[in-house]
Amino acid sequence: MFDFSAHDYPYGSQRQCVYARKGMVAASQPLAAEAGLAIMRQGGNAIDAAIATAAALTVVEPTGNGIGGDAFALVWTRGALHGLDASGHAPAALDIETVKAAGYSQMPLYGWTPVTVPGVPAAWAELSARFGRLPFDALLQPAIELARDGFPVSPVVARQWALALNEFSPHRDPVLQAWFDTYLIDGCAPRAGELFRNPAQARTLEELASTRCESFYRGPLAERLAAHAQATGGYLSMADLRDYRPKWVQPISLNYRGVDVWEIPPSGQGLIALMTLNILKGMDFDQRDSQRTWHQQLEAMKLAYSDGLHYITDAEHMRVSAAALLDERYTAQRRAQIGEHAQPPLPGDPHASGTVYLATADGEGNMVSFIQSNYHGFGSGVVLPDSGIALQNRGSEFSLDPAHANCLAPGKQTFHTIIPGFLSQDGEPLGPFGVMGGYMQPQGHVQVVMNLVDFGLNPQAALDAPRWQWLGGLKVGIEQAAPRALAAGLARRGHEVSVACDSIEFGRGQIILRDPRTGVLCGGTEPRADSHIAAW
Repeated sequence: MFDFSAHDYPYGSQRQCVYARKGMVAASQPLAAEAGLAIMRQGGNAIDAAIATAAALTVVEPTGNGIGGDAFALVWTRGALHGLDASGHAPAALDIETVKAAGYSQMPLYGWTPVTVPGVPAAWAELSARFGRLPFDALLQPAIELARDGFPVSPVVARQWALALNEFSPHRDPVLQAWFDTYLIDGCAPRAGELFRNPAQARTLEELASTRCESFYRGPLAERLAAHAQATGGYLSMADLRDYRPKWVQPISLNYRGVDVWEIPPSGQGLIALMTLNILKGMDFDQRDSQRTWHQQLEAMKLAYSDGLHYITDAEHMRVSAAALLDERYTAQRRAQIGEHAQPPLPGDPHASGTVYLATADGEGNMVSFIQSNYHGFGSGVVLPDSGIALQNRGSEFSLDPAHANCLAPGKQTFHTIIPGFLSQDGEPLGPFGVMGGYMQPQGHVQVVMNLVDFGLNPQAALDAPRWQWLGGLKVGIEQAAPRALAAGLARRGHEVSVACDSIEFGRGQIILRDPRTGVLCGGTEPRADSHIAAW
């Protein structure tokens, strides 16, 4: 069985693991984690707590997610793991020719063009309907109160808010004006500790609560969204919203040294994490912080990412299956390409952030790995006036090359960066894990899994340990906390190494593991964020 007596990171951990028996919520913002735990104390299960935490995060951490974003979930309940894909698709009126006619040579990051149909409200409603226990309207009450009464902005969120203002300011135009009206205080981003209120979002959350989110897709909120798009040059229509439904999907997995690692299938990039681990499971590692270990991890990640970016898109449009990319013979070929020196990544041929992540668990054995995002910070900058609904810019991931697997097409889902993870062993659940942060996510998944499985670290130590990040080509970023000899050693192997001063670039994760023998929950939370574990 998995070793639940795992040790601390040898260079010291910033926090200790948290243990509990009745319930646990790990999230990137303390008020949101406590909101989820409060729902558990009212009789809710881990699914109810996840929804309440997610809703609260749209209020207290709008820099990374919102009502207008996408979501994915892995839910362990009733003896099985269930996957929910609540990612949206491109509007029916949007295609490559339309984007190019508007003067773009690639998908933009701001404005209406990258806006896809939001999936977050549908995810909350679907999870509640299938697995929740408490009435749906009760789950959104903590978020409603936080939006209506206000909350003190936490430090990392305040910093990200200021960065968002700097990014949006050069693009200020009538389409983005509602963002400035909604999210600033006297023209400034709120400071750490400053109270921020969003009464418009409180009203929106009340409407979502009373209609089980139907209003967002087939009611007054949908009508407002569609009318605003039509009036301001957007592509989102009432039909796009009305026809949207989230999908229950079969999670994909890989057995890594006796532990099953689970991910959501494409169009998510979780497959990249599994491809990387599949390469690495055929290698031996001397110790965690050796240049040989980091070199092999980086080279495996580069090979998997080059394949993932080449092949992964909407599952209905993929030209190569996930099974083919995980095929052992193909994996062995890719593994054999890893030498002693760094190589530029090229895709093979198998046939020849802004995001928030949360984890919940209750005393009955239910567990949820949940992630939601507006993609890049606040998203597209498009906000429905007087609503607190900031719309995502996930569509910026589409390619405008018709020959590319991930090319834009009406009604198509794009390559998706946000991925929840889950671990099990011998048919028993171990628990949820995740690392948010755009293209860092599969890289974080691989490092966290190896920290737990290969190097015997406990959940907190697995998150505290320094991380690497492949940045494209031969470029590699490593955290300042990494042993100095690593940078020099990697450089000698041909990696173009930069030591990053800002740790937030290396992702933000949460882990909850459950001991199958005792039911005791063990949680770790991200030191690179305002993270918090609420335990019962």
